[in-house]
Amino acid sequence: MLIRRKEAKAYGTKQLVEGTISPGDTCLVIEDVVTSGSSVLETAEILRREGLQVTDAIVLVDREQGGSEKLAENGIRLHSVCTLTQLMEILHTLGAVSEGTVQEVKEFIRDNKVTAREPVPTKKHVMDLPYSSRALLPDTHPVASRLLTIMEKKKSNLCVSADVTCSAELLQLATELGPSVCMLKTHVDILNDYTPDVSSRLRAIADLHEFLLFEDRKFADIGNTVKQQYEGGIYRISSWSDVVNVHAVPGPGVVQGLREAGLALGRGCLVIAEMSSQGSLAVGDYTKEAVKLAENYPDFVFGFISGSRLSGKPEMLHLTPGVQLQAGGDHLGQQYQSPNDVIAKKGSDIIIVGRGILSATNRLEAAEVYRAAGWEAYLSRIKAEKTEP
Repeated sequence: MLIRRKEAKAYGTKQLVEGTISPGDTCLVIEDVVTSGSSVLETAEILRREGLQVTDAIVLVDREQGGSEKLAENGIRLHSVCTLTQLMEILHTLGAVSEGTVQEVKEFIRDNKVTAREPVPTKKHVMDLPYSSRALLPDTHPVASRLLTIMEKKKSNLCVSADVTCSAELLQLATELGPSVCMLKTHVDILNDYTPDVSSRLRAIADLHEFLLFEDRKFADIGNTVKQQYEGGIYRISSWSDVVNVHAVPGPGVVQGLREAGLALGRGCLVIAEMSSQGSLAVGDYTKEAVKLAENYPDFVFGFISGSRLSGKPEMLHLTPGVQLQAGGDHLGQQYQSPNDVIAKKGSDIIIVGRGILSATNRLEAAEVYRAAGWEAYLSRIKAEKTEP
């Protein structure tokens, strides 16, 4: 049994959650009443941050003001002993309240019902929130919160795509560029000389220089298969990579499979909603469905691979690949956007840069140029939004 405190005690464990926690276990939330569901959601978020799964909640009275729908939207089934309407009718039967009072309560419920989904913030509202503020939002995923905090601390929204085939070069790249990046994107399956020691050393470098590891695996299979690909094989990706990504083509099973392996480890996932290659089929209704898929699993998915901002939720991050200082393309269909286009104009959060840095004579110098350009674009966006009427 666990107890969630409203505030951490100033003595003892000083924890919000008291009790024995075993990451991966399922926890049932018990509450007295539910109105909008916010209290249960806050508790569920704290428990999920501890690695627990929360799928159900029990309450004495559902006040019928949108709490059940809101909880369902966040993956929690509500079981109530009775509704407020039922309670009032019982009291009326017992002669404790009048028929008029019952009708007044029913009218109050009808007139004060909270919609299942709160109004989506406008693009402007989302974009004008600083990274540091978004990191502190109660619904921000722990991985996203950590990433946003790193971004603010290092003044970097740069993710380098380390598409190299030699382990020594990958480790050197991580060491050299680590102070400049918020995230390093890897493709360990293209390394010609991979050994488990490589991922261990990469993890140590990431921890030293404070950046996240993003294995660009692009999972796209049934749930059971991707779970095995994620936690097993020679790469054992879930053991060292903070972030992975998925295609939405297989449907929710691909996220569910990864979630089973990664949730208890505190990992996060990105859904590929758009791609930077010419002729990509990830457009229109497909992109819309990819956004819905991501938002249905807020305890594991925290954002998108996309060309621009797609979600109105400030908790969701957007990472954009195919970034170079000058827009254009290559002979294989890659389409490039500038840091200013991506961050300031299209509302993305992180620029992913590969060849613009890897092909440079001085990679560190090039990384600093991109870091500064991405950060300046972010500052200009924040400044512009704050000065608009």
